[in-house]
Amino acid sequence: MTKSAAATARDRIASEQAATAHRIESLTARLADILDGSELTTNDDEHDPEGSTIAFERAQVASLLDDARQELEDLDAALRRVEDGSYGICTKCGRTISAERLDVLPAVLRCIDCS
Repeated sequence: MTKSAAATARDRIASEQAATAHRIESLTARLADILDGSELTTNDDEHDPEGSTIAFERAQVASLLDDARQELEDLDAALRRVEDGSYGICTKCGRTISAERLDVLPAVLRCIDCS
């Protein structure tokens, strides 16, 4: 990987890391709001005909938060691959992962054929 390509990859990954960190902050605040709100009510939300339950919302936000945290870990690993020179190389077949694929999924480990 050329120095220019590595710099571009670093910038793209850093951008994704910032967006993901922001998403984690937002989801963490949303989950805290849900938990705080559920402590203030004694309503039986399991049988509320008005919409989804508090338990469902809490589980949904917690799942999104787990996904975002995993994505941040994957991006951190991608940055380490840029530094060690293995970024953009399919971990299964060893071929180059297309630039288009890396642009859309900067933490991807496999080429499209191996996915």
